[in-house]
Amino acid sequence: MRSKLFVPGSRPELFNKALTGPSDGLSFDLEDAVREERKQQARSELATFLCSDAVIQSDKTMIVRVNGLETSHFLADLESVVCARIDIINIPKAESAEDVRYAARCIEQAEQRKGLGGARQQPIQILVNIETPKALRIAHELGAADKRVFGLQLGLGDLFEPHGIDRRQPVAIQAAMFQIAMAAHENGLRVYDGAFANVSDKDGFRNEALLAKSLGFDGKSCIHPSQVDSVNEVFRPTQEEIEFSLKVVQAEAQAKESAVGAFLVEGRMIDAPFVERANSILKMAKQLGLITQ
Repeated sequence: MRSKLFVPGSRPELFNKALTGPSDGLSFDLEDAVREERKQQARSELATFLCSDAVIQSDKTMIVRVNGLETSHFLADLESVVCARIDIINIPKAESAEDVRYAARCIEQAEQRKGLGGARQQPIQILVNIETPKALRIAHELGAADKRVFGLQLGLGDLFEPHGIDRRQPVAIQAAMFQIAMAAHENGLRVYDGAFANVSDKDGFRNEALLAKSLGFDGKSCIHPSQVDSVNEVFRPTQEEIEFSLKVVQAEAQAKESAVGAFLVEGRMIDAPFVERANSILKMAKQLGLITQ
């Protein structure tokens, strides 16, 4: 999943349009995008949509960002949206490993009440938002808290704005990105960049996506459909990356036959970490239909 498009849970007229768009995943938002008086209606309309034939037949990754664990809406959100078609529950503002474990227990209980269990190939996963100073500091603990955790997602708006940190400050952005990326990779998790609020600043959005990719992120959130194509392009393997990765894999096979450890490809020293990266690039290229071998 490279791109994930936020869809307000209170805007059902946008659901089908988002479903037919180019994003790899859809993140239906029941939290910040829904006013308090619309929470119940939003979760009800979303639950109906998630059971529709169009969603069941779609191959998009389906995500729901629920309300915070401390709110009265959290359990009601789960009861409404946990279904066979949901892949990931996005948990906002978790600040301890116990928060994550509590969310996991609640999701499991909701699955059991709805008889999902063995009917699913895998349990519903959790994407943990990192959007407070404490969460950033203990991001590795949040990632390791439960086997349902699929990945970590950076939320720079919530992380920076309350503390007067410039949202466009490169040093701050890079520091936060690098820390959450290392926390995710320590636990073998996916890592996603958050939203970029200035929809009209296409260059700024693209540059932030490029930075995220360079720091090991797997994708980026979009708050408007116009941002999706840019993310998909940035996070897809380039032709140069694919061609070099093919050479690495081929050279590694030859080196294995000769019992050679490190070896050279186009003048670059290659060993196990580079082979692992090459295989990862080729795996994505195959998934996207960029190569067939």
